[in-house]
Amino acid sequence: MKRAFLLAAFVVGCKPAAPPQLQAPTDFASTKPNVVVAPSVVPEGMVWIPGGEFSMGSADPRNAICGGPDAMPDARPIHRVYVDGFWMDATEVTNEQFEKFVNATAYVTVAERTPTQDEFPDAPPENLVAGSTVFTPTIAPVPLDTHYRWWRYEKGANWRHPDGPASDLKGREKYPVVHIAYEDALAYAKWAGKRLPTEAEWEFAGRGGLSGKVYPWGDDLKPQNKWGANIYHGKFPVQDTGDDGFPGLAPVAQFPANGYGLFDMAGNVWEWCSDWYRPDTYAERVTGVARNPTGPESSYDPAEPREKKRVHRGGSFLCTDQYCTRYMVGTRGKGEVSTGSNHLGFRCVESP
Repeated sequence: MKRAFLLAAFVVGCKPAAPPQLQAPTDFASTKPNVVVAPSVVPEGMVWIPGGEFSMGSADPRNAICGGPDAMPDARPIHRVYVDGFWMDATEVTNEQFEKFVNATAYVTVAERTPTQDEFPDAPPENLVAGSTVFTPTIAPVPLDTHYRWWRYEKGANWRHPDGPASDLKGREKYPVVHIAYEDALAYAKWAGKRLPTEAEWEFAGRGGLSGKVYPWGDDLKPQNKWGANIYHGKFPVQDTGDDGFPGLAPVAQFPANGYGLFDMAGNVWEWCSDWYRPDTYAERVTGVARNPTGPESSYDPAEPREKKRVHRGGSFLCTDQYCTRYMVGTRGKGEVSTGSNHLGFRCVESP
């Protein structure tokens, strides 16, 4: 999904009563965290991720409770990966944090820039207006065969105006910043003295020390009868009933942290990773242990072969077993690098 809207990545009705059996026990081996002492100086708002060796990926979730209709072949084969230790933001970057960056640098995000005729040679000139993509509930149930049924290009939508020009950030200071394109996330990270996580770092951190679990906290979508993440409830894409307490986006850290102290590693907003997206990335790692992998050298998505895409991780408040369950910790998302939306943000990491 590109800004090419100019030319014209949801519960859960399932009942997660028992842990889903997603894989044979041999598919995942134990996580082996590094036995290291965390550096004594703790960067503000970050937590230490020890790194180590783990099993990366996801089995086919379709036969699992709440597994959804997607086989997710791009998350296989499950394979062993090693990552060094690093610091990671405990939460997604918030509006107030991003505002400090903008105030200090006068940075202008992609969504705030007027598209050019060179970028979109086939677009009518009147459509070349700054904006971004915004989720729009449908009036009635619709076939889920194309995301264009519930996304629109909203002129004037950007991080300052997440729902369009009539909206603002009053009361949303602690919400994740959204409508962030890849270069926007990179710019913030550089200013903050940080970087974006690799996909392997993100998954190691997201698993919180657990091995082979479906979610950052375990195998039950609703542990102890309490929702573990902000996802979509009700009939998608008609109405989010907000059964988890939030119909739509939530402030950060409203749900329990995982084993490493990270919040919202499932749901709320998708998060950019530094890796290029390819569906066959894991097929290149079938033997041995991949050490600190940084992803393929180029992007390729068979569905949109001309688009340059980076990996997204974590799912969002629009995820549901009716359409997309990529809030499962071992699964993958993808996004065209110049495209933001009101369910896409990021968090940063820092090497010691």
